[in-house]
Amino acid sequence: MILAVIQGLTELLPVSRSAHVILAERLMCLDPAAPDLTFLLVMLHTGTMLAVLAYFGPRWRRRWRAEPASPRSAGFLTFGWLTLVATVCTGVLGLLLKVVLERWMGAGAVGQTRGEVEALFRNLPLIGGALLGVGVLILAAGARETASPVGSGLTLGRAVVIGTVQALALPFRGFSRSGATISAALLAGVDRQLAEEFSFALAVWLTPPVVVVELRRLLRTTDLHGTALIALLGPGLMGMGASFLAGLVALWWLSAWLARGQWGRFGYYCLVLAGIVWLGHRFGG
Repeated sequence: MILAVIQGLTELLPVSRSAHVILAERLMCLDPAAPDLTFLLVMLHTGTMLAVLAYFGPRWRRRWRAEPASPRSAGFLTFGWLTLVATVCTGVLGLLLKVVLERWMGAGAVGQTRGEVEALFRNLPLIGGALLGVGVLILAAGARETASPVGSGLTLGRAVVIGTVQALALPFRGFSRSGATISAALLAGVDRQLAEEFSFALAVWLTPPVVVVELRRLLRTTDLHGTALIALLGPGLMGMGASFLAGLVALWWLSAWLARGQWGRFGYYCLVLAGIVWLGHRFGG
């Protein structure tokens, strides 16, 4: 339940789910690579995705029914097309980053095993650096958004930029996906509400493949099958429900601060958390 609440709040707030979950697991002396925890996190991801659908579903339905009323309003078909474009950019660049990072980590070298980008997920200094990076990005977007609160609409170029920035969140844990995408949209001049809706529409495209990949990796690398999986369904379903409710709270919180021009506050939090992660690594091992 503790991990579910942390997951639900931090997955959707722009403060990096990975950094919080990894720190919580360290404090509770849990192994992030353990099969039961991997399965639990898959269930928690599902809960937060359902929260996104429940929260933004009415907005997307209104977009489907209504014609664009202003240049800042994108019709549903245009909106959907641009989310697909941004997701393709994320997938292409994310795959390229994975290949480059795995080569850098030793893939193909004589006498070395193939590096896996997942090994970076436990690297606390790198997580701290990613938090620092996204914190600066959020602060920059918050400053621009406060100076010019009225934005404009989505374009193909802006969708490509947002999708490209989102790709950095795949290998670099700590680089918040929602923080990066909403900040990139605000810096590109997109309207606040449209930036928020677009960011979480991208999450709906991205989350199911991530869940499937995690499940395949779990089943391929462990003997967790049949009765063992059934035994984990109870805790998993409870966690999914808790992450769903926490996710709704997080989305309400994010929308409120974004609407009031307080986006930059999340950036300060990321900077503080980066310092905590580095100190934890330095003195806690």
